[in-house]
Amino acid sequence: MRSYFYPPLPNTCLIKFAQFIAPSAIRYFFQFELRIDCESLARIQALNNRRILLLPNHPTFQDPIAIFALSGKLKQQFYYLSAYELFQGFMTRIFQGLGVYSVRRGLVDRPSIVQTIEILTQPSCRLVIFPEGGCSFQNDTVMPFRAGAVQIAFQTMSKLAKQGEIPDLYALPVSIKYRYTQDMRGVIHQTLNRLEQALGIESSPKDYDRLQAIAQQVLVRMEREYGTYSPTKDKLTWNDRISLLRIHILESCEQQLGISSNPKEPVRERTYRIEYALKTQVDALESEATAAEISTGDRANKYSLIEKSIKRLLNFDAIYDGYVAENPTPERFLDTLTRLEREVFDIDKPPAKGYRHASIKIGEPINLKDFFTEYQRDRASTVNAVTLKVQQAVQQNLDLLNGSY
Repeated sequence: MRSYFYPPLPNTCLIKFAQFIAPSAIRYFFQFELRIDCESLARIQALNNRRILLLPNHPTFQDPIAIFALSGKLKQQFYYLSAYELFQGFMTRIFQGLGVYSVRRGLVDRPSIVQTIEILTQPSCRLVIFPEGGCSFQNDTVMPFRAGAVQIAFQTMSKLAKQGEIPDLYALPVSIKYRYTQDMRGVIHQTLNRLEQALGIESSPKDYDRLQAIAQQVLVRMEREYGTYSPTKDKLTWNDRISLLRIHILESCEQQLGISSNPKEPVRERTYRIEYALKTQVDALESEATAAEISTGDRANKYSLIEKSIKRLLNFDAIYDGYVAENPTPERFLDTLTRLEREVFDIDKPPAKGYRHASIKIGEPINLKDFFTEYQRDRASTVNAVTLKVQQAVQQNLDLLNGSY
């Protein structure tokens, strides 16, 4: 019988062994090493006997590994909330043994919420939740934080308050910034060449012009695929075109799956609801038909296109025109090129472009106890205000990291 929730099953021996080998393994397999300043270390160490909810930005798939390396440096055990899809392979029991547990995005996952509250009630717990809800694929900026993590933390405090305790519970802004340690111009040229050849584009003298030509071709190709291209769109800004295409894809997927549209809901939330609805319908079919029956006909084509659309929505969720132009660093160039590679070559996780430093900066801890009275008066506004406060702290420290190079 298929499990829809994977709890954490922390194994102390496994965690200590993994933390011991992590620095060498990360350098070899993931091509980066952790860097954290003394002030940041002191901030988290000062909370050794307190409950902590770590809220990092999420620019790459390697961020949980960077946070695990931080846990090793601190010699502490962390818990990690991760997408349900992570638990579909042979590594499932290892992830659980490291303190990772699942959440199904796109719905209210009650077992996951109960588990989160249970963890946060533990004295001295360390829980990691990525509040952007997924990878932004942007090294310098954060997407809007989802309020769920802070909301559950306040729910935990309410539970403990009924038992006679209003505890200290700290939300900790965590900023992760990657920086290449070598000259990346050759890698950028090589990646531009590959994309130009795949798209049949003639090269230009300037790298930024080449990037724009590739992005333009990818955008037009996607507009044509979804039947939204028109020569008149060339007069619109890129951001407007991206927005219109994104809305079209969302509404088309929602219509095909028979789920309601909510234009006020964030793109990522709508995308996760689409992903969950698709999985639910496919699972239902699998219980009624053979794999051969599912993989043939119009139904298979529809589901395949929706699955592809989900990947695109998540890949290009945070992208905007000007991200590279406003600060043309190698990191921003390669952030964008990696997105384009994922689309053009249908690669989920392109390998690292070069060796990097993963710098972590810890912001001022925010004690949710200081906001608990406000939370009791107005829950939604307080949760949103604290979530925004954490988001702004993460972005401010990310800006400091950007300016420190």
